[in-house]
Formats: sequence, C-alpha cells, structure tokens
Amino acid sequence: MTSRETKEDQYEDLFDVENEAGRFRMGLMSNQTWYDDPKRLGFQLARYKFVARMLEGKNSVLEVGCADAFGIRVVQQFVPKVTAIDFDPLFIEDAQARIQERWTLDLRVHDILRGPVEGPFDAAFSLDVLEHIDPADEGTFIKNLAGSIVQDGIAIIGMPTLESQVHASSQSRRGHVNCKSGNELRETMLKSFQNVFIFSMNDEVVHTGFHAMAHYLFALCCGVR
Repeated sequence: MTSRETKEDQYEDLFDVENEAGRFRMGLMSNQTWYDDPKRLGFQLARYKFVARMLEGKNSVLEVGCADAFGIRVVQQFVPKVTAIDFDPLFIEDAQARIQERWTLDLRVHDILRGPVEGPFDAAFSLDVLEHIDPADEGTFIKNLAGSIVQDGIAIIGMPTLESQVHASSQSRRGHVNCKSGNELRETMLKSFQNVFIFSMNDEVVHTGFHAMAHYLFALCCGVR
C-alpha cells in the first residue's frame, strides 16, 4: 500500500500499478518523438491501432522493422502472440530492456532482406520501413515478408506518400529513398499478393479518400502468390 492518497479513491489504482510494475520508459525512437514532436506519437499509435483492428482474431503476427517496439502493445491487445524483428541490434536491445511480464514479446535481430522469418505467421505488418528500402531491394523485402506468412495470410504495409515528402522533416528525408504514390504501392504489392486494398491516412484518420492528398498509405494485402 502507498502512503500517498489521491483526492478520489479510484485513482489509488495508479499507485497500485506503479508499485507492482513500476513506470514504463519510452524507447529510443519514441523518446525523441515525444521530445521533438509530441503530436506525431499520436499519429504513430493510430497506425498501430489500424493494424491491430485489421489483424484482430489472428493468432500469430510478425512485425518487420519494429525499431524500439514502443507501439506494438496496441497490437498485443488484439493478438495473443506477436514477434517483432529489426535489423539493428541496438533497437532490439532497447526494446528487450523495457519488456514487462504482462506484455511479453518475442524480439529477434533479423534482416528481412536476408530471408523470411521462421514461423509461419498468420499475418505480418511493416510500418515506416519500405520507404527506407532501396528500390533495387524492395522485391526481396516483400518476397521475404510474404514468405514468412501462411498462404492465405494477411500483410499490411504502411508508409508515407510520395506527395507528402515536401512536408517531411530533414531527418525523415535523409532515410526516405523509396516513397510511393497510392497506385505505385498497389502495383508493387500485387507482384506478391493476389489482392491489395489501399487506404489513405491524414494525421490519425484512416479513410478511402484521394491518395495524392494523403500523408500516409496502408496497403492491406491478402493471399500470397
């Protein structure tokens, strides 16, 4: 029991959680976002919520390019088993250090360009990664992602639009070598999946509006070729 008492009894639960689990720390990437551009963290979590709702009911899901894995708990609320990979050991080390017992997570260092991830998984998703992949390697990236899921599995790819790059930060532009328009993303994903559905996103709102006016795109892909 804590010696501190809140003005309203229901808020004693806040201290109960602190005493039981401590205070959760942000990851390397989310920490910078919260410091430099707090509203962007809301957009990022909204992307994870879209993924979570689309994959609700799946048993085993893979995230490709998880970075600090800060937003993945949103998916864990709807999927019982989540595996997350990143090719940078520093991100995986950071994420591993912040795992709490209630939110166990299978974290692995793996470069998807070197091959599929041992599973198989019911679904896979990748947010803000494809735009960092050299166009010469994107076929390998998508093929190996698709090769990590079952034949009738689902894949979700999220990325900023080509049209949005005039508004992107200098830090983002340094890593963005492969942004696409909505139609380009659809055609790219159709090479590995039988069905591809494109959604637009502005801030935290996902919609089916004009792709060229969106800041972000989702490709929802079904049926591995």
